[in-house]
Amino acid sequence: MQFTFYGHACFSIASGGKRFLFDPFISGNPLAKDIDVNSIEADYILVSHAHVDHTADLLSIAKRTGATVIGAWEVAEWVKKHGYDNVHPMNFGRFGFPFGDVRFVQAAHSSSFADGTYGGAAGGFIVKLEEGSFYYTGDTGLMLDFQLIPHFAKPDFTIMPIGGNFTMDVADAVTAAGYIQCNKIIGVHYDTFGYIVIDKEQAVQQFANAGKELLLPQIGETITL
Repeated sequence: MQFTFYGHACFSIASGGKRFLFDPFISGNPLAKDIDVNSIEADYILVSHAHVDHTADLLSIAKRTGATVIGAWEVAEWVKKHGYDNVHPMNFGRFGFPFGDVRFVQAAHSSSFADGTYGGAAGGFIVKLEEGSFYYTGDTGLMLDFQLIPHFAKPDFTIMPIGGNFTMDVADAVTAAGYIQCNKIIGVHYDTFGYIVIDKEQAVQQFANAGKELLLPQIGETITL
């Protein structure tokens, strides 16, 4: 699987000839100024929750690429109301897609669109593909629900926020990785705003001290997992 980081909590996974884009937020992110949003391709767009720093480019990318939008029922309905019908609504549960399984799971966070529309429950995604499985927690605080994840899957890697303030910080993320029983973590949702600036070297060391690997790709960088 190939992971490409577009900044904040926006990334894509390429696997099996399909590209899965998560939480598209490039426009409005000053750290992603060198990313051409019109060059981003997607077959599926997975939306963890409705906040603008996760949905700013959702409609434009979906309409350009024809991607299927996967997210909470309220997210899917909002997308349809804005003129795009290729959606797959979910709530907490599992669905078998042609490419593999997706389970939408709880996140400890809020969810509303920039226009004030309620975005449904915030969540994360466990994705099982032929090449392996991964877990994207979405924006979340530390919660005991992470202990359920190994009952659903043993993810090869997990993508989780580490910036604090709005989500888990580094120390909480280390604890969460233990609950999830995953030793390879990709950190997101940090440095974009003043509230969530971190010491990256210290963050990597904290994970290493716990016997875990924290990966922090550069914006625009693609890594193979």
